[in-house]
Amino acid sequence: MTGKIRKTSWVSPRVAPQYYFPALIVVIAVAISIIYADNQKRRLNQENLRTSVAEQLGVIRAKLEGDINANIQLMQGLAAVMETEPEIDQNRFSSLAYRIFATPHQLRNVVAAPDLVARLIYPISGNEKVIGLDYRRNDAQRKAAYQARDTGRYVVTGPVDLVQGGKGLIVRYPISYGNGQGGYTFWGLLSAVIDIDKLYTAAGLEKPGLDINVAIAARNEESTTTDSPFFGDPAVFNDAPVMMTIGFGTESWQIAAVPKGGWNQSSAELWFFRAIMMFVGVMIISPVLWVARLLRERQANIAALRQREEELRALSHRLEIALEASRIGVWELDVSSGELHWDARMKQLYGCDPGRSATYHTWCNALHPDDREAAERAFTTALETGKDFVNEFRILTPSGEERHVRCYGTTYRDSRFRKKIVGVNWNVTADVRLQHALRAAKLQAELQNQQLEQARKRMEHASLHDALTNLPNRRYLDQFLAEIDSAEGQANPVVLHIDLDRFKDINDTLGHGAGDAILRHVASKLHENIRSLDFVARIGGDEFVVVCPDSMNDKDYTDLARRLIDALNTPITYDGHECRVGASIGVATRLDPSIPAEQLLINADIALYEAKRLGRNRVERYTDTLKSLTINTKMTADAILRSLEQNGFIPYFQPQFDAHTLEITGVEALARWDHPQQGILGPAAFLKIAENLNVVSQIDAAILDQALLQLTRWRAADLNIRKVSVNISAQRLFDEALIQRLDTLDLAPGSLSFELLESISFDDKGASVTESIERIKAHGIDIEIDDFGTGYASILSLLKLSPRRLKIDRQLTAPIISSAAQRRLISSIVDIGRSLGIEIVAEGVETMQHAAILRDLGCQTLQGYALARPMDATSFLDFARGRHWLADKAAEAI
Repeated sequence: MTGKIRKTSWVSPRVAPQYYFPALIVVIAVAISIIYADNQKRRLNQENLRTSVAEQLGVIRAKLEGDINANIQLMQGLAAVMETEPEIDQNRFSSLAYRIFATPHQLRNVVAAPDLVARLIYPISGNEKVIGLDYRRNDAQRKAAYQARDTGRYVVTGPVDLVQGGKGLIVRYPISYGNGQGGYTFWGLLSAVIDIDKLYTAAGLEKPGLDINVAIAARNEESTTTDSPFFGDPAVFNDAPVMMTIGFGTESWQIAAVPKGGWNQSSAELWFFRAIMMFVGVMIISPVLWVARLLRERQANIAALRQREEELRALSHRLEIALEASRIGVWELDVSSGELHWDARMKQLYGCDPGRSATYHTWCNALHPDDREAAERAFTTALETGKDFVNEFRILTPSGEERHVRCYGTTYRDSRFRKKIVGVNWNVTADVRLQHALRAAKLQAELQNQQLEQARKRMEHASLHDALTNLPNRRYLDQFLAEIDSAEGQANPVVLHIDLDRFKDINDTLGHGAGDAILRHVASKLHENIRSLDFVARIGGDEFVVVCPDSMNDKDYTDLARRLIDALNTPITYDGHECRVGASIGVATRLDPSIPAEQLLINADIALYEAKRLGRNRVERYTDTLKSLTINTKMTADAILRSLEQNGFIPYFQPQFDAHTLEITGVEALARWDHPQQGILGPAAFLKIAENLNVVSQIDAAILDQALLQLTRWRAADLNIRKVSVNISAQRLFDEALIQRLDTLDLAPGSLSFELLESISFDDKGASVTESIERIKAHGIDIEIDDFGTGYASILSLLKLSPRRLKIDRQLTAPIISSAAQRRLISSIVDIGRSLGIEIVAEGVETMQHAAILRDLGCQTLQGYALARPMDATSFLDFARGRHWLADKAAEAI
């Protein structure tokens, strides 16, 4: 079919050349003539353009060459005068140069360089940088200077960058003078700078009306090539330019020019010529083309009729192929006669015998019983109303196969005005089954989507709730607080931060199962004792948060907190054990709506910390005072950490005296903080915070190192100080780094003592304390029990530890002047020490009367303000050297 269409469509192109061939010959001849005439006209135009460029360039070249040579001639005249005056000075030189500069020139300056060093210059102003320039040492000047000296002829170089700024041509003229023996002696060089910009201006290169583009480049005589242009666009040399040579001295330049707009620009005369030629060509070609067009249209009309016949046959063939491919059956019914015509595909669709004719009853009998009435009614309605018959129904083939058929029919009247209806049927069984499958798949997908949505909700619930207690978690709490902030008309919520007391003990003793039971019990009690609008969450191991979103007065939230504490104190039984925990609660309220709800959680945490610090199982409300205390604690902690890095912890030394001779027998190193703003601070200012930071061992180590350093200084100063004692914390006692540090020290036995607080509770720690102390003693270090009489040490622990000394606390020594009972107590302690071979050191010697009583009671060593206060290392060294206390204190003690 397609091949037939193409064969018919070739008629017009094959016929057309018969009529257009003479016109084509005429068109070609006219075109050749126009093109030839245009080429001749353009060639003549370019020759005229090139001649114009050459004329303008010649003027510029002559002006440049003339100006350069004129400036060189001025230099030659000055050089001739200087050859007769080799002793010329600056005044004479300026006078001669002034006369030259009075004539028309483009010179910027002239320089005389005896022995190749610039000494004389004119004008001086603006050229001071040139004075003293040594051509022999200047890479840019050396070659040209030597060339002028060696050849005896002037040398022109440039354009070059000038020392005093800008660009210019440099003319160097060698100067020699007679030596009296018929020869000549080289004096030096006379150099002149020709201002290149003035040359360009004088030559007209920068004239606004110049209609050519000019480029200038130096010509290399040795290689007969042209260097890169130093003026103008380098592209000029590549655009078939008009070129000329500028010569001066041994130098030569190539100057090139092209017209602005290029060589291919067209003049108005050329376009006028082209317009005339085109007009003449059109007048010749138009009648020929008109005749050819008339002949072609006649033949085209004949060919169009033949083509339509062929297209009609092709269209019928296409329709036949389309019906065959789509398996659509065509039917036609004559309404007046009742004659029904089915094509072969209709019979195949209904499973009929191809040799038998079909009738209306054939169609009706093939309909499915469930669809027959509706299909017949729709067909009848279409016949009566003249509307299209569009329906879908099921049929049963003679073999019993059920098929779904879609039908379309439309009424019309033929040439005899007989009413007929023609239509098509096609099998849509596969489409119907596919729709059923798609609906089933859709139902399945909807079911899966429901399951996925339920899974998503479960996952979302799991991500926002604690798995153990099913309470909201920290993430859910953050969302809830954010919703409070974003709600219109912000309320003033109350946040209660709850932390369980003794929960760790239950975990450690009964296991995590008991801990989980406690947490579920707490969650249940919290739910029972809060309001329905309150929000409760578990945000950590044993931490819970209750948020009351509406405003509450002080009594309301205090009652709620106490009620929660009482409820959480209710015991539960786990595995036969009664489990009970307490709770501490920090409360924060928002009085200022601008404060974020998230900040309330931080404030409640600060209040909770204060509740635990004050004894647990209590409620504390956040206040500005607590905030200040927290900020101060944070600032102090930061300062402690900085001071540790900057060696800000130093020892103060308090001497210990022999009770009888008052000679210094030892020194106690006391930790002090050299605060950058507050000065020297005692342990009360930093010890508690340092313990929380877990840096007490670092402070101990710093004091130990500095005390040992000072002990070395005292021995070097010949001070008879046998030992230094330092305090050691319980944390430091079990620090393996301490033993490693002691391994590196070479200590004399008894020269270092460690003071242990009696409050360490030696009896509780048992073997671990004994083991650590024995390792320390192995290094020759004595052990002293500090603050004896105020802690937990028993006689048995003293026997186990075998300390070298006991230090009686000042609380026991202070009342001995007026209390006989206190004196008997101290006497008993002395007797215990004497029986165990332990030395007794008495602290708190505030007066010399204290010193006399303690001496009489048997104390071997005294320490206190009556004898000496703690002092820095330098002050102590002066104190020990002076020994001024001996006379005064000995008299008071006696």
